[in-house]
Amino acid sequence: MSQQDDIEYQLDTLAIRTGHTRSFEGEHGEPIFLTSSFVYENAAEAAAKFSGAEPGNIYSRFTNPTVAMFEKRLAALDGGERCVATSSGMAAIMAVAMSFLKTGDHVICSRAVFGSTVSLFEKYVSKFGVAVDFVDLTDINAWKNAIRPETKLLFVESPSNPLSEIADVQALSDLAHKNDALLAIDNSFCTPALQQPLKLGADLVVYSATKYLDGQGRALGGAVVGSDKLLEEVFGYVRTAGPSMSPFNAWVFLKGLETLKLRMNAHSASAQKIAEWLQTHDKIEKVYFAGLKDHVGHELAAKQQKGFGGIVSFEVIGGRDSAWKVIDNTKFISITGNLGDVKSTITHPATTTHGKLSPEAKEAAGIREGLIRLSVGLEDADDIIRDLSHGLDLV
Repeated sequence: MSQQDDIEYQLDTLAIRTGHTRSFEGEHGEPIFLTSSFVYENAAEAAAKFSGAEPGNIYSRFTNPTVAMFEKRLAALDGGERCVATSSGMAAIMAVAMSFLKTGDHVICSRAVFGSTVSLFEKYVSKFGVAVDFVDLTDINAWKNAIRPETKLLFVESPSNPLSEIADVQALSDLAHKNDALLAIDNSFCTPALQQPLKLGADLVVYSATKYLDGQGRALGGAVVGSDKLLEEVFGYVRTAGPSMSPFNAWVFLKGLETLKLRMNAHSASAQKIAEWLQTHDKIEKVYFAGLKDHVGHELAAKQQKGFGGIVSFEVIGGRDSAWKVIDNTKFISITGNLGDVKSTITHPATTTHGKLSPEAKEAAGIREGLIRLSVGLEDADDIIRDLSHGLDLV
């Protein structure tokens, strides 16, 4: 498939066919190019490729055929012009910061983001003289009030980690563009199978490919998707600084993309069933899942997304002791901080993924001691419910 043909195909086809130009070997599966460098017929060809006068591979830190396949495929799924792959999701966020921010600039970030994202902006990006404010994800007036003349970036996770709060992407896009700022959306929870933020007005989409894009917990990676103009800046940073995706990991993610829509639909269906069951349990104080009609972001999620995803968070009565009891008494659900796997995973955010946040920051973000985050895998939903019951029945 050529890039000119991409718009004629649906997401399932793009996820399988985009990006692979067969080599002279005629391979059917995508090859892995495990090489650090590339050779040229003569010095003139090398000079032309290094200068950019001719397209071609130079060095795998920034040009590798397998990584390029992944980048083309993910860009096509998101409806973007270009993608730049990175070594992790956090590297992707750092690439956005380093590409578009400078001393004196200002960032507005939602409070409802992954704990390491808070630390990245608060502890490291700020060291370069960039001011950072954190606001309530769903309060558009808070975003408006935080805008300054020097604001250059609005950064959002939607759905958020771990409470599945939903941002009004179009409203934030309008606000950003009215003030000559960029809007970046971390779309790791939905993936392009369920949400395409660029079509909703976002400028940049960020991924931890480690999560659902892989789907089986095998490899680390990240990506930024957007326009050619904006991604040229990101490419320049990755080329120079080197937070690159490995060719092997890119190949793993290519295989993950082939089943992305099937998996996301299955995750969403099981998560819906489990969230509805949790709502009826007398040991549960609150369930956070946008597929529930009483979730504050339900209508907006239904409008922006094609599904509600596979993350269900819930608060257990009795605080940390009860939460740990539920987690420790599962039989097959994996106790791990990762998510987006075919295997269901469970964690206690207050002491793991968001453990480094201050007590005040945790409270502001809704990360309470009784909160549990469940990443619903592809096991039978009734078996997952039964596994959760082992601990809930002891609370």
